[in-house]
Amino acid sequence: MKVRFIFSVLLHSIIVSFTANSFVFIKETPETLFAIIPIFLLTNIFAGTLFLKSKSRRIEVCQHGTVLLYSFYTSLLASVIYHIVLALKTIPDDYVTFIWSAVVCIGVNFIIFWNGIICVYVTSLQLGLKLRIIGLICGLIPIANLVVLFLIIKATTDECLVEQKKERINKKRKDEQICATKYPILLVHGIFFRDTKYFNYWGRIPKELEANGAQIFYGNHSSAASVADSAAELKKRIMETLAESGAEKINIIAHSKGGLDCRYALSEPGLASCVASLTTINTPHKGCLFADYLLTKISPDIQVKIAETYNSVLKKFGEKHTDFLAAVNDLTDSRCKQLNFEISDPEGVYCQSFGSVMPKPGSGKFPLNFSYRLAKHFDGANDGLVSENSFAWGESYTLLRPCGKRGISHGDMIDLNRQNIRGFDVREFYVHLVNDLKNKGL
Repeated sequence: MKVRFIFSVLLHSIIVSFTANSFVFIKETPETLFAIIPIFLLTNIFAGTLFLKSKSRRIEVCQHGTVLLYSFYTSLLASVIYHIVLALKTIPDDYVTFIWSAVVCIGVNFIIFWNGIICVYVTSLQLGLKLRIIGLICGLIPIANLVVLFLIIKATTDECLVEQKKERINKKRKDEQICATKYPILLVHGIFFRDTKYFNYWGRIPKELEANGAQIFYGNHSSAASVADSAAELKKRIMETLAESGAEKINIIAHSKGGLDCRYALSEPGLASCVASLTTINTPHKGCLFADYLLTKISPDIQVKIAETYNSVLKKFGEKHTDFLAAVNDLTDSRCKQLNFEISDPEGVYCQSFGSVMPKPGSGKFPLNFSYRLAKHFDGANDGLVSENSFAWGESYTLLRPCGKRGISHGDMIDLNRQNIRGFDVREFYVHLVNDLKNKGL
């Protein structure tokens, strides 16, 4: 893939560089214009798909923009050198030729640049809001704009190569259906989010699992409610999933508070027999000490106002059982100790847990970069919300260590920001997790 990508970049860089500096050549051989114009138009349309096919239209457009930006970068350098030489030859005797050559050069590079930058701005998931804004701010600042453009090209190049690699891996193992578990998967979200078709809580994970044979369902419970109330909703959803799938049992993968909700639900008599496995991801099984601290420091009146605002907003979006304060209180250290005393581990259900940590505040996106310091002060090493000491539960526990300075945040574990992290492929993590369930006959 890298070889084809490099070949595509070199080919189109040559075409764009030649076209941008072709005025003198066209002036001497006008008939070549009939070949140069079509080739230039085709470059603007097919630069990213001629040698770089992808199943994803988004990735093809992103590749197209990336190749064009490489071509612009190369053409810009070639054009500067060319026009310095041209100026020495034509000025002052034939400055008209120089001016028209410069006009053509600027026009060609202008078209290539804006075609490329619009394509990557619209389609790339890895640029992020920060780099996009920096790009807009630095666009008219000489030198700085070239530095930022280089960072943009690097980000989109890495994204295209990663996605192409994912496609090749999935194509190679397609017949194996490594995520085709005996029982369907129920994904259960954490606090302050809902399952919606407009923004998947689990990012790119469900699509990756389905591409490898998994059957996916969602919890569809309230975004904020007490553990007991959420458990009641999930109990109903588990029964609905069994009816929809026709399966005897389900495998549950739950994130954050969703893990507590599921544990509580499975403590209900008879429900555990409907569940083959429960996997918790970054769940605060022992609670969060900093939540206790905040609830003692924030006045009851302010707590009520915050809760009323949240509840009223969510009700407008169709939530019927939203209870902000009950949800937050059930995440405290004191309340989780009580829950662990009340809830027994479900018999006959394979239980496992996973957790991750961040090495520093900057490892996580907003607001985890702020909450990290507070969680560290009270709870020690954490993922931006939940401490390392709170993750462990079940027959098996795995802590995912930081990848260099980056680390893995609470949000990274569900692909919240759709960000490719060097050293941690979140989609592949879930593929192997579900494959392990399949190998266990679940």
